[in-house]
Amino acid sequence: MTRSFTAVVGPAARRGLARLMPVAQLLRAGGARVRVEYTGGVGQAREVARRCAADGETVLAAGGDGTLRCLGAALAGTDGVLGVVPAGRGNDLARQLDLPSRPEDVASLLLHGEPRRIDVLDAGGEIVLGSVYAGVDAAANERANRARFTPAGLVYPLAGARALLGWRPTVYRLAVDGQELPPVRAYSVVVANSGYYGGGLHVAPDAAVDDGLLDVVVLGDASKLLFPLVLREMRTGAHVRRPEVTVLRGRSVRLSADRPVPAYADGDPLTTLGDLPVRVLPAALSVLAPH
Repeated sequence: MTRSFTAVVGPAARRGLARLMPVAQLLRAGGARVRVEYTGGVGQAREVARRCAADGETVLAAGGDGTLRCLGAALAGTDGVLGVVPAGRGNDLARQLDLPSRPEDVASLLLHGEPRRIDVLDAGGEIVLGSVYAGVDAAANERANRARFTPAGLVYPLAGARALLGWRPTVYRLAVDGQELPPVRAYSVVVANSGYYGGGLHVAPDAAVDDGLLDVVVLGDASKLLFPLVLREMRTGAHVRRPEVTVLRGRSVRLSADRPVPAYADGDPLTTLGDLPVRVLPAALSVLAPH
């Protein structure tokens, strides 16, 4: 059966288009139908994605984690299928799903791969594919999003260092599966579906996108002098062995803080943390990805 693809492209899509074009050529050479829909914003992109999926087309997301979240949210809870051309600075969900990056390999997966059902998060009514995080890492994400001329490999490390300098620990309150935990002083709390964030940091090394569970990682109060080492350990996930780091698991989390702190989701601002409920929606989204 011939596969049909529609790439839904937003207004800030230069990087995505550059990665999409060679993949689209290979898809057409393989017999697939490919078209591109240009959209003016998130709302229109999601509307187009839902319409294309209802017509039996695979929706192509050519971008990073924010693009995947935008289109994945439109398809969650439906039979629509999402295809991915990794084209962002972080590509953390693509890393978790072990998606290829070479155009030939991307096209082969899109042409011949079978859809895989993955979990998503519902964070206060917003659909999130990778993780929700509140604290110094969200502040670093704010800085990274404003970086325009920093080399891609340095964006997140430099943003993290600058955010850390002016950060003070926060008291968080957590309830996991309805069980209230003692308040904890911490730099950040991460509620993870996918194990990666921040451009390759393996913040939740045991997280899986198809286990129906959330991994909650609490980066507890510690000396700021320790953080460069902790960040290096996050590349491999070794940080979770530190006594300052706590990992919890459950199907739902309620998170609040003693002061306003930013909360981000998949690289984009979510809210200023007040009282945020997060729950897992098991097997809610179909993605063309290795099984």
